[in-house]
Order: sequence, then C-alpha cells, then structure tokens
Amino acid sequence: MLRGFYNAAQGMIVKQRQLDCIGNNIVNINTAGYRKDEIITNTFLDELILVNGRKETSGHLLQTYADVSKTNLEQSNFTWTESNFDVAIFGNVYFNIRAKNNTVYQTRNGQWELDGEGYLILGKAGRVQGQNGDIRLNTDDFRIDNDGRIFVTERQIDEEGRAVYNERQVDQLLLTYIPPDADVDKLGNNLMLYTGNAQLPEGEYFDVIQGAWEHSNVDGNKEVTQMMEAQRLYQANSQILKALDQINSKAADIASVQ
Repeated sequence: MLRGFYNAAQGMIVKQRQLDCIGNNIVNINTAGYRKDEIITNTFLDELILVNGRKETSGHLLQTYADVSKTNLEQSNFTWTESNFDVAIFGNVYFNIRAKNNTVYQTRNGQWELDGEGYLILGKAGRVQGQNGDIRLNTDDFRIDNDGRIFVTERQIDEEGRAVYNERQVDQLLLTYIPPDADVDKLGNNLMLYTGNAQLPEGEYFDVIQGAWEHSNVDGNKEVTQMMEAQRLYQANSQILKALDQINSKAADIASVQ
C-alpha cells in the first residue's frame, strides 16, 4: 500500500514539474532569442517483494523521477525588419552581453539599441561585447557584415569641399561557440552562462545577419499537446492516490472492528 502511495505521488511530482516547465515556455513563445526548457526524467530500479502463497520472491520495479531541467539550443526562425539594431545569427554561436556585475553572458537576442553614452546595449541586460570590450558607436548609421565586423559611416570633407562618406571598422562582435547539446545556466529569459570550451571548431559555419531577429524556439502546438498529456497523467495519478487513500481508510476501519 505504501509503495502505491509513493508511486502515485512521484508521478504527480514529475508531471507537475513538466507542467511548470511547459507553462514557462508558452509564456515566452514571443520572447526574442528565448531557448525552451525541457524536463529530463531518469529511472532507477527499486526492489519489490512479491508474495506467492507463503513464499517471498524478489523482483524489481522501474521508478521514474524528474532529474534535471535542460535548455534546448535548437536554431529558430527569423523575422526580417531591415533595422540596423536587429541582428540574428545562423549557427551555434552566441552574442555576449556584459551585465552590471561585469559577468559576461551569452544570448541569441539581437534586438539592440544605443544607450545615452552611445554604447550598443541589450535593454537593461547590459552592453553588447566586441573583441575590444564594450562597443561604442555614437551613431545609428552602422553596418555589420556576416563575420560580425562592425563599420560606421563617417562624413568627411575633401579638398574641393565636397562631402565624402567612408566606412571605418570600429570593432568585431565577440561571439561564443556553444555546442547544441551543451549544458548552460539560464539567467532570466534571454541570458545564458556557458562555462565550457567556447572555441569555434574548425569548419564550423555561422552567419551574422543584420536586419533580422531570431524568435524563440518554442513550438506552440507541440507545447500545448505536451501540456494536455502531462495534465491528464497528473490527474490520473491524483485519482489513483485518492483511491489508495480510500482503500487504506476502509482497511483501517475493518481492522478496528476486528
């Protein structure tokens, strides 16, 4: 009887964690660069004592439990805006953002802007990082090529008094390689911290795309289907737990009468 209580309660805990995870994914379905979370379950063998007549025999029962929450790093699709401040990446590399605590985080959110000092920032998260540190542009007239090099357009006057416009490279985006199966620590909905080997492998392809931003990688239809399944299984385990409680109460009543 106690084993039945344990199994039903464990099933409810696993499904509750899955429901919380799916709910958070659905809430962030429209968050730029968001990477969905998934609950990874694990199993262990529990010894089970079987009684056959008056003879006890040994057996095993496979138990399932919620092990860890893992971030899914799959590529998502883009929305094209033609804005200089919208930047996306195709490939397994990530932008770097220096937060106010000086910790550098990784993100796929490329919806940037300029702060009051002319630095390129990701909202309140922090400043976008280049290979020379914080990227200072002081202008919204800039271009980013497919390798992440940043150019600003400068106006100069030639010897004949005519305006001449030239491009000058100010920096290059600092990009961090994260393998698609890597473990990352998430901060909020957009930032991640990767502590593994961030060196870009030889032959690894990526493309920096200015004028577009990347959606979350949450599939709404899939998440809703998984939520319905998890909800049904949660309710099923709840009903089993209630039934076991009723049986236990009846058994206790019978025992008290005897």
